Amino acid sequence: MTDYVLLFQDADRGIRNVVDTIKRAADAREIASRFGVRIVGFLGTMGNYDGVIVAQAPSEDAIAAFTSTTSATDDFKTKILRAFQISEFDSVLSALQ
Repeated sequence: MTDYVLLFQDADRGIRNVVDTIKRAADAREIASRFGVRIVGFLGTMGNYDGVIVAQAPSEDAIAAFTSTTSATDDFKTKILRAFQISEFDSVLSALQ
């Protein structure tokens, strides 16, 4: 499984229904499972983004399908970041030498 960090901002509908944030997180977890995506955690944030989702996915296609499906609800917009465990990053750094 590959690690991803998803940064999200509430969209218009999400802002109007902010009281449903916990329910939307549960819905997102269920949608994720349809694509083989495992949500490790949700974090609410202050600043440019309203929250962070830490997830694991079997492929880029799976994480893209998950975020496309959740974004279609117009609750939030998502940016996908591929994340590396420190043990994986060692091999990335060795390629630079």
